[in-house]
Amino acid sequence: MPIPLRPPRGRLAAALAAIALTAATIPALLTTANASTAIRAAHGDAGTTTPIKHVVVVFQENIPFDHYFGTYPHALNLPGEPPFTPLPGTPTVNGFTDTLLNFNPNSANPHRFTADEPNVCGSNHGYTAEQKAYDNGLVDRFVEETGNHSPGCDGTHGMGYFDGNTVTALWNYAQHFAMSDNSYGTTYGPSHIGVLNLVSGQTHGAVPTAPTPDIVDGTMIANVQPTYDDCPISSLTAHMTGRNIGNLLNDHHVTWGWFSDGFKPTSRLPDGTAVCDKAATNIHGFTDTVYDAGNEGFQYYQSTSNPHHLPPTSIAAIGHQDQANHQYDITDFWAAAERGNLPAVSFLKSGGYQQGGGDDSDPIDEQHFLVDLINRLQRLPQWKSTAVIWMYDDSDGGYDHVMPPVINDSQTAADALTGPGQCGTHAPLLAGYQGRCGLGPRLPLMIISPYSRVNFVDHTITDQTSVIRFIEDNWNLGRIGDGSFDAVSGPLNNMFDFRHPDAAKLFLDPATGEPVGRRN
Repeated sequence: MPIPLRPPRGRLAAALAAIALTAATIPALLTTANASTAIRAAHGDAGTTTPIKHVVVVFQENIPFDHYFGTYPHALNLPGEPPFTPLPGTPTVNGFTDTLLNFNPNSANPHRFTADEPNVCGSNHGYTAEQKAYDNGLVDRFVEETGNHSPGCDGTHGMGYFDGNTVTALWNYAQHFAMSDNSYGTTYGPSHIGVLNLVSGQTHGAVPTAPTPDIVDGTMIANVQPTYDDCPISSLTAHMTGRNIGNLLNDHHVTWGWFSDGFKPTSRLPDGTAVCDKAATNIHGFTDTVYDAGNEGFQYYQSTSNPHHLPPTSIAAIGHQDQANHQYDITDFWAAAERGNLPAVSFLKSGGYQQGGGDDSDPIDEQHFLVDLINRLQRLPQWKSTAVIWMYDDSDGGYDHVMPPVINDSQTAADALTGPGQCGTHAPLLAGYQGRCGLGPRLPLMIISPYSRVNFVDHTITDQTSVIRFIEDNWNLGRIGDGSFDAVSGPLNNMFDFRHPDAAKLFLDPATGEPVGRRN
């Protein structure tokens, strides 16, 4: 019998009740950090509803929850691997049971990866394929629908998972801070869908440069590169109409920025067009460019784009309005942060080789990025009022055993969750826009902050737009509107304890993910 597509009535009612409870620009070209501080004080970055004054959103790639946390907090601890022993009282998660591990309803059982397992084949993480894999709630067709059956690839690869002997840093952060085991992609679909949901809660309003099946009824359902960027990897692009969280932050004079590795041009053509050819090699020897324009969500919107990848006019201007228009290289983040100019809201995108998922990345490369980031942030004076939100754009089509709750139905030729052309039978809840079947697959989400709960697992239903909801509520920005999922997203607040900032700093070794010391 299929698993119900919606939560039980009491659980849904409680979730909806929790949801219910819960411009002008700065014109000067600033030249000093002191000037930036003065401007910030004048325009109210400190005016928050919680003690959090700095939100750092780290948006990684292509990881379903079970892929990293299916056996948490129990690792196999084989010889030669970084050991992991959970702290006393560590809560369990909604992960694998013995039945799921040994008698899985899919045509292959989950299997444990070792640290040297490359992701050269990946899975099919298309909007339609992922819905078919969940098969009307039976969650039993991942091998057939999302498995990569190309020559030389193992169609069962997407059933694999890591444990705390490989994703050691993430498991250690989960021990000392807060994580969710009930957070989802806002809709089904791949990376560019996820980033649009993160920045706007909206994949409708897509306008392509040429007709494409990747846009259905005006809704983007597949990876299409942004029009407002000099560095797309294809000639077919699209732009988005409507508004995003950057527009709300600008309206309220809150400093912010999106920081991508590889955004800084490696060269320019004679007409000034940016060239983004920075490359890096992962631990398996695979070399690729680090920047993907489609992973930079604000580049889809003319109002928040920096098409030619222009640099900020000064370090003090980072986070404010100037020629960079809030879109930066990741080196600009550290230049600002280490000079006391950390924006109120920062979105970070690592280079492809450090994003976790995809054929050019790996959990160990990702661990180096994560640990270096958290170690450096904890040494800043702003750490005492900072929250890092660590999250992912999509599931890569990999196996996760939890059927996502359906909160927005859709009936297009691309939908297939409950039957051909169907994701439920009701009209779409949000503005009537089709092609936004969601919630999508379950994804990891973690909050690392002095104010996060300690060794805590949150079971609140949340999704990618819960992040912009938190930002909206923390700075009193209002909602985006026009059918954005931020109107119905669950809150992140249960992962915090705003009365007692008791989560101690945790410094890890980037190579092993193991603790190297702790500072209060």
